[in-house]
Amino acid sequence: MNKSTPQNLSIRVYYEDTDAGGIVYHAAYLRFAERGRSEFVRNLGIDQQKMRSDLGLGFVVTSLSIDYLKPAYLDDRLTVTTEIALVRPASVNFNQMVAREDQILANLKVRVACLDAVGNPVRLPTALTTTP
Repeated sequence: MNKSTPQNLSIRVYYEDTDAGGIVYHAAYLRFAERGRSEFVRNLGIDQQKMRSDLGLGFVVTSLSIDYLKPAYLDDRLTVTTEIALVRPASVNFNQMVAREDQILANLKVRVACLDAVGNPVRLPTALTTTP
């Protein structure tokens, strides 16, 4: 399956997300994107805690690239948009965007694999492979 319906998550920039100048620190975008992917998966009905405790399965990021286009600042209201770009049997590629109103601040491409308890790749949950 390729592409999915994009989902948005609203995030406020807090002091802890910024450097001494009030500009969002580059690593904060990783947390914002993680929240976006987690909510995306949750909205598909996948309970990651239950998946881990009952099945011994979890998701891990295997590849990530970020293009920083413009800075975000303290107190900004941001939108993290997440969509599936490509699904393979044991991994999924996400496209993500962080924006402030109509300004794109960062674009991310993230590959996430599904692994068992000892680190072997396993098939993705059906909800991810059948996403519209």
